[in-house]
Amino acid sequence: MAHHELTFPTDEAAVRALEAGDTVTIQGHIIGIRDATQIRIFDQGREPPMSLEGGALLHTAPNVRKLADGRYEPLSIGTTTSARMSRFTEPLIRDHGARAIMGKGGLLPEALGPLQEHGGVYLAIVGGAAALQTTQIVEIEQVEWEDLMPECLWRFRVCDFGPLIVAMDAHGRSLYEDVQAEARRRIDETLSAKI
Repeated sequence: MAHHELTFPTDEAAVRALEAGDTVTIQGHIIGIRDATQIRIFDQGREPPMSLEGGALLHTAPNVRKLADGRYEPLSIGTTTSARMSRFTEPLIRDHGARAIMGKGGLLPEALGPLQEHGGVYLAIVGGAAALQTTQIVEIEQVEWEDLMPECLWRFRVCDFGPLIVAMDAHGRSLYEDVQAEARRRIDETLSAKI
């Protein structure tokens, strides 16, 4: 296992260098995205109003305050469970060039194939870390589709965002599947010892 510092947007080679179990700290920019945003893009056929190319996408619906000048101030930039958004993984990476998806709890196993084929990773965030994450957001630089508030498209400038765990990599490995396999092994071992 290794630690990596990546600046996003980035390229496919950078994420293919990551292995499940590695940790990552992000510099540069991340894009906030959530259910309503992805439904608009993929189910309603709307082109996103900002580029996702090379992006690190955070599953979030942040708590913000609108300032007098129209900008937004971050109050709490947390994350949400990712599994329900698994179906968007392939088109995000294949069609829009996203390179990392971030959230809690992992994507469903069917997301592993697209991550491997098109060069993407899932970076896990520890649940309940919104207070820390918010301090790592330097500025909210762009907000699109405000009618979806708070599930808009957000462009955040970040500094030392993380550390995040590479939970699903571009080589077909998932820490979630590893944990499930180990749990099954231990259950079988325990049950067979009682016979």
